[in-house]
Amino acid sequence: MRIKSRLVSCLAISFVLLIGTFAIAFGQNEAKNPAVGPDRSQKGIEISILVDNYSCNEGLNNFCNEGLDPAWGLSCLVRGTEKTILFDTGPRNGPLLENMRKMNIKPEEVDVVVLSHIHHDHTGGLQRFLEENHDVIIYLPKSFPPDFKEGARASGAKVVEVTGPLKICALVYSTGELEGMEMEQSLVVRTDMGGIVIAGCSHPGIVEIVSMAKKVLKGDLVLAMGGFHLLSVFPGEGPSSQEIEKIVSDLKVHGVRYVGSTHCSGDEARGVFKNAYQKHYLDLGAGKVIMAKDLR
Repeated sequence: MRIKSRLVSCLAISFVLLIGTFAIAFGQNEAKNPAVGPDRSQKGIEISILVDNYSCNEGLNNFCNEGLDPAWGLSCLVRGTEKTILFDTGPRNGPLLENMRKMNIKPEEVDVVVLSHIHHDHTGGLQRFLEENHDVIIYLPKSFPPDFKEGARASGAKVVEVTGPLKICALVYSTGELEGMEMEQSLVVRTDMGGIVIAGCSHPGIVEIVSMAKKVLKGDLVLAMGGFHLLSVFPGEGPSSQEIEKIVSDLKVHGVRYVGSTHCSGDEARGVFKNAYQKHYLDLGAGKVIMAKDLR
């Protein structure tokens, strides 16, 4: 009886220790998994404007970090998805790293870099960024020059050449290269509120980008944001007011509920979008943070 009792006790203790070890291991794996927990749900997705030629202002459904340096170009950070994603890097010698510091964002937080197109105001800040964090995967259009790709690989980063639409990570996609004045890809993020598409310069046209984003998601978009390339540099050039209004109308037909036009969109176009979208227009600029859960 004593032997049997001791055997039962040993088995019970072993079982408890086994359960405890499993619980500890499970807890460690859960902590390492960035997709676990309420802060990593779709409702926790946020987009921060790190570089823009506009400065941000407080506004509906978004928060403004004041004091960031503006510069001609664009860079955004997407957090709350499986990977933390840097979309474009602004110009060479631009304020990307300094603005990240001001927003308490560390370069090593970034897992993935997505470059929209080859123009220097979207790719110029890459080299300095890679000096701080080269442990990233860079998604860039296949049409990028070979020496650019070789330079990125030489830094230690992994390079993925994009042609058609593809999944970058859970909830995040590329439209793939779209043809325009420059070959360009845009970033698409799935949220509980609907899809968000972020365009670098919209050389293929923002309506065409939105159309492709909807196909990629197989669903509607809650927000189209970024550079819309509607700036008139010289008198008589660029789209007319009627053409801009047609773009606004087309986006509404596509079901886009919010718009945030910035960078190369131009003041006239921003004014037209703001007038058309009213409370659903996001006045973007360096330092702005957009929370997906607020896009209702």
